[in-house]
Amino acid sequence: MSAPLIDRVRERLAMQSSPLRPSVVAAAIRAESGGVLGDAEVLTNLRELQTELIGAGILDPLLSGPGVTDVLVTAPDAVWVDDGNGLRRTSVRFADDAAVRRLAQRLALTAGRRLDEAQPWVDGNLSGFGAGQPGGPLSVRLHAVLPPVAAGGTCLSLRVLRPANQDLDALIGAGAIEPDAAGILRDVISARLAFVVSGGTGAGKTTLLAALLAAVPEDERIVCVEDAAELAPDHPHLVKLVARCANVEGAGEVTVRDLVRQALRMRPDRIVIGEVRGAEVVDLLTALNTGHDGGAGTVHANNPAEVPARFEALAALGGLDRAALHSQLAAAIQVVLHVARDRAGRRRLSEVGLLRRSSDGSVRVSTCWHCESGYGPGADALHDLMRARGRP
Repeated sequence: MSAPLIDRVRERLAMQSSPLRPSVVAAAIRAESGGVLGDAEVLTNLRELQTELIGAGILDPLLSGPGVTDVLVTAPDAVWVDDGNGLRRTSVRFADDAAVRRLAQRLALTAGRRLDEAQPWVDGNLSGFGAGQPGGPLSVRLHAVLPPVAAGGTCLSLRVLRPANQDLDALIGAGAIEPDAAGILRDVISARLAFVVSGGTGAGKTTLLAALLAAVPEDERIVCVEDAAELAPDHPHLVKLVARCANVEGAGEVTVRDLVRQALRMRPDRIVIGEVRGAEVVDLLTALNTGHDGGAGTVHANNPAEVPARFEALAALGGLDRAALHSQLAAAIQVVLHVARDRAGRRRLSEVGLLRRSSDGSVRVSTCWHCESGYGPGADALHDLMRARGRP
C-alpha cells in the first residue's frame, strides 16, 4: 500500500467507533481505493495494514514468543530479540525508517504519550498485547527515540513484563538457586531481614524477589510499590500499588515516591519497592528505620560491592548527603542478593552479601556466599545476625 492510502484508511477508521475487525478494515480499504481493488489485493493490503494499526505490528510474533524479555529495533533491517539466552538478530525487517517511526508513534499514543520532533523520546507502558496467546495478554514497557537524537534512525525498545510468580522450589529446580543458598534465603525471610536484589538489566531480579515474597508467612501483609506491574507472588495478602505517568497534557502523574508514602499508611508488615531507581530510596530507608522489618526491593548494580555507591547516587536525588545515607543504609538493610547471567546466558543467584558498617562510618558489602567459592568471610556475621533475630 502507498503511504497516502494508508493515511486515508487510518483517518477513516479513526472516525469510526467500531472495533478494528478485519471486515471493517477491508471495507475502509475498498472505500479509500475507489473500489477498484480485487479480493486478493484487498487481502494483501489488509495484512499489511494490520501491521500498521494493530498491536506491535510485525513485532507481535516476537513479543509473544516463549521466554522473550526484550525486542529491540536499532534500524529497519536490525531487529533483535532476547529470549533468555542473550540477544540474537532476527529475520524481521521493516520497509524503511518511516515504518519504524510510525509504529513507535502509534505505540506512544496507545500509552498516552507523545512522540514527535518537540518530544523526541518516550517512555511508557502498554497492555493487552498478544491477547490470543496461550499465556494471555502481555504488558510491555515502551521506549523509543527519534532522529536526529537517535543518529542511526528510529530506535525502539520493548520490554515484556511477564508476571513474576515462580516460587523458590521452581527456581531451585531450574538451577537458578543452589541448594545451599536456598537455605540462606529462607532464613533471611524467616528472620525478617531487609534485603535488596541487585543485578543488571534482565538478570532476573524481579523473578527472585517474587519467589522470596511467596515464601513470606501468610499472616503478614505485603504492600508492594512498582513502576510497572511485574510482581505476582503467590501470597494471599499482597497489596499492589502501581505508579502512573503523566498524560499528554502533563497531568495525572503518580510517582513511586508518592506511593511509598501511601504504603506507610496501609498497615504493612513488609514494604517492597519493585525497583529502587530514584529519590524514593530516601522514603524507603526512612520506612525501614521506623519498625518495618523485612522490607525489600531491587536495584541495578554490576556487583554487590557497588550497591552502597548506587544508593549514594539515588539518595542524592532525594537530598540526602553521603554521611546520612550510610547511616540510614546501615540500619535499614542487612542483605544483598546478587543475580547475574552465567557464561551460558542463564540467570542465577551468584552471591549473597551482608551490609556492614566499617570503622570510617561507610557501609561495605561482605561476601557471605558465592556460587563458585561457597561460604565467604561474612557468613559467620550473617549467622550471628540471624540468631539475634531468633532464627537458629
